[in-house]
Amino acid sequence: MTGYANARRIEAMIEGLDLCNATPGQGTTRLTYSPEYRAAADFTIAQMREAGLSVHEDAVGNIFGRIEGRQPDLAPILVGSHLDSVPHGGRFDGPAGVVAAIETAFLFRELGLRPDRPIEVAALIEEEGTRFGGGLFGSRLLTGQLDPATLADLRDDNGVSAAQAMAAYGLDPAQAGQAARAPGSVHAFLELHIEQGPVLEAEGRDIAIVDRIVGLAQLRVTVRGRAGHAGTTPMDQRRDALTGAVAILSQLPDLARQTGRDAVLTVGRMEVLPGGANVIPDLVTFTVDLRAPAEEDVLRLIQMVEGTVAHAQGNGLTCAVERQLYAAPTPLSGQIGAALSAQADALGVSHRVMVSGAGHDAMIMAEFAPTGLIFVPSKGGVSHAPEEWTDYAQIARGTDVIFATIRQMSGATPG
Repeated sequence: MTGYANARRIEAMIEGLDLCNATPGQGTTRLTYSPEYRAAADFTIAQMREAGLSVHEDAVGNIFGRIEGRQPDLAPILVGSHLDSVPHGGRFDGPAGVVAAIETAFLFRELGLRPDRPIEVAALIEEEGTRFGGGLFGSRLLTGQLDPATLADLRDDNGVSAAQAMAAYGLDPAQAGQAARAPGSVHAFLELHIEQGPVLEAEGRDIAIVDRIVGLAQLRVTVRGRAGHAGTTPMDQRRDALTGAVAILSQLPDLARQTGRDAVLTVGRMEVLPGGANVIPDLVTFTVDLRAPAEEDVLRLIQMVEGTVAHAQGNGLTCAVERQLYAAPTPLSGQIGAALSAQADALGVSHRVMVSGAGHDAMIMAEFAPTGLIFVPSKGGVSHAPEEWTDYAQIARGTDVIFATIRQMSGATPG
């Protein structure tokens, strides 16, 4: 096998990013617009500049490092991923793709390559949706799929709006619309990501080439009741929002089982207020994440959840469902997939084709420009946890494929 990427440099960059972390020793927590995120952004900018890139941050905090092309007016190839994390997650989810993109830039510089078409290394914000909900925030703003006016309405657990957080970060939320790029302004988008599942490791494969991404929706359910004293309010006179929420929650897993066909449903976040041990809850909110390969199954699951929530109303409880994110199943570029496959064969990198069960920035970018996505193995299939691990040599092999494909697509030659 002939390789290009420097695994030690990749390791140093990922380890350096992981120092920008609100929960050291307890996994990686790096929320968008937080001090830790600013530190990670600054580290990323420094690495991009060391790789010889000209760097700028857009109006919402997406970072781009550019390799100028011989024909600078041509639409650039974008390559990258995201910097944010889930709470107490792993160090590889997102940063592996950003670092692979920066390593590609290092290789262009070290090999003396100059592309005909510009290349931009991208580090995108709020892919996970951990802080403000919905997810895929940076790529949706980049592609004009998220109305900047909603930034005042998207709030974190402390009630801070995305607009307020942007202002504290040093950005002007009134200028957020400037992050949107015009149709046709991006030639292609490539992303490397960890698999977050066990298949590649079990099969002993180096990478997967993703041909499509499942459809997904993220819902926010609100159940409202009335607070009361835990000791003095009779059981038959309570309006307990948590009791109503539990009645809904108990039915949700069966909705995915009834749908079948690889449909999945997850409740990953819940808040109970006012939160006193001796106070009857008057407000419960929780998230519902829905995924399925077929769009009709995603839509059916949404309707089933909405019906279940509506049925729980009454006895003094009111219930509502908010659709925070919807993305249809997304086919990726067959042409780019074929190019990735050809370069993997030339490099001796073993590969297979795979459907992604996770949503990535590639899902959003695929509606905007031809898009390719590759996975590298996840040890034990573990992700979104402190134990998340991918060997640096495996990231290097995936980076080799990304680099070789971009070199070909950009028309890069020495000089």
